[in-house]
Amino acid sequence: MKLIIAYVRPEKLRDVKTSLSKVEVFRMSIDNVRTTGDEPAVRESYRGADVYVDTHARVKFEIAVNDEFVDRAVNAIIDAGRTGIDGDGHILVVPIERSIRIRDGAEAGEAIA
Repeated sequence: MKLIIAYVRPEKLRDVKTSLSKVEVFRMSIDNVRTTGDEPAVRESYRGADVYVDTHARVKFEIAVNDEFVDRAVNAIIDAGRTGIDGDGHILVVPIERSIRIRDGAEAGEAIA
């Protein structure tokens, strides 16, 4: 079992969700986050004052999958999330030691299926 953590541009949220559903990955957590990276700071005006913003809005996906779904989920995120511009995001794949479904106590792959 693996945990896929992906950071993508907010405008790619629907595309990534659609792409994941096409490869039969439906269960995920999605959150709005701010990230820093290679993109330069942006000058914005806030209440008449210039402000330099060095964090950027991103959408964070957390997806627990069985091993046979890792490559197809990662490829779906890449295909749908890529714009070719700096700041497209990152994907992390982390091993899961244990998974338990609270409702019935099911463990391991059965708990995330």
